[in-house]
Amino acid sequence: MSNLPKTHVWSGMFLILATGLIHLVDAPDGFEEAAYKGWLFCANGVGALVAAVGIYRGQRLWGWNLGLLIAAGSLLGYTASRTIGLPLIPAEPDAWLEPLGVLSLALEGSFVALFFAATAKR
Repeated sequence: MSNLPKTHVWSGMFLILATGLIHLVDAPDGFEEAAYKGWLFCANGVGALVAAVGIYRGQRLWGWNLGLLIAAGSLLGYTASRTIGLPLIPAEPDAWLEPLGVLSLALEGSFVALFFAATAKR
């Protein structure tokens, strides 16, 4: 994947960094609901930064694949928090159309699509 067009590389970096930034911004609210949720949001932000560095360096294993893990894991977490709920959070499930959540879903879904498009070109 090191021979990808620069537009793929920069798009991948932007998408995963934006996803991480959204989770870092929302981390304080996560801590209010459950400590593990806040820490997962922080880990998402740090992991997104590491993934972006790997993508920049053309590293499929720890760049693109880490980004895929972060984006897909975030999509799954979002869905779980709005359907079955999350452990140790007794409140009602979160709202589906929360603005930051919808933006995050769009970014994560775009990253996943870009990952598979980039992988198919290989």
